Amino acid sequence: MSLKVFYGLILLFMISTGVVFAQESIISVQTDDSHYDEGDTIVISGHIATIVGSTPVTLQLFSEGNLVDIAQITVAQDGSYSHTVNAEGPLWQKQGEYTVRASYGEGNVAESEFSYSPKSEVSSTATNFEVDAGSHGTFDVEYTIKGGTVKDMIVDSEIFALIVQIDAVDEGVITLDLPREFIGAEKQDGKDDTFIVLIDGIEVSPKESSTIGADSRVLRIDFENGDSDIEIIGTYVVPEFGSIVMIILVIGIFSTVVFTRNRFLVRD
Repeated sequence: MSLKVFYGLILLFMISTGVVFAQESIISVQTDDSHYDEGDTIVISGHIATIVGSTPVTLQLFSEGNLVDIAQITVAQDGSYSHTVNAEGPLWQKQGEYTVRASYGEGNVAESEFSYSPKSEVSSTATNFEVDAGSHGTFDVEYTIKGGTVKDMIVDSEIFALIVQIDAVDEGVITLDLPREFIGAEKQDGKDDTFIVLIDGIEVSPKESSTIGADSRVLRIDFENGDSDIEIIGTYVVPEFGSIVMIILVIGIFSTVVFTRNRFLVRD
């Protein structure tokens, strides 16, 4: 093999290796969610594989090529960094895709994207839903939902639950005003207990209004895109509550008849 061919192969190897190295980035970046609404807090974080002195990370946030936010972030000793941005203000007016660009030193760039909706574009519905309560007729549940629509509300008397069926097209929240007359969660002493809330079989933590009403309780439940069934489980619900009363009444009447009959037989 001639020297020219040998050096040519070495040069080709160095060029190809250099290209590979140039494509590898020592910085990563991501957000804590893929979609945000106006007023949300965006948490941006990432990691530096090779720390260079006190070099900071430069974060830039773009919407359709327009700069929305910029910041320089100090890198921790373990190579991690984070930054929070409040999605509100005059620069947060456009709905669509936003790009986070993180730069570190010379030529080290990473990007991540998320979608955003201003309040004017966020669909919110506030109305009443008429729930079928069997032999008790119907009762109304006032609700407000953002990020989806309510398809149905069903009473499940076997588990003391009201099941709210939703079509969640985005992450969102539903607020329900539950009438105490028809559904509740109470301790043995009659004081309020905590509702158990499941979304598609997974337990979640609802937020209850600090203002406790005499006639109703208000729950605020967050949900994710694609969620469908929200089960709100208490200690009583109609028509189950009514059927228990009827069973107890029937048992009581039957016991009275038997006791009276036996008493008469003893007298005879």
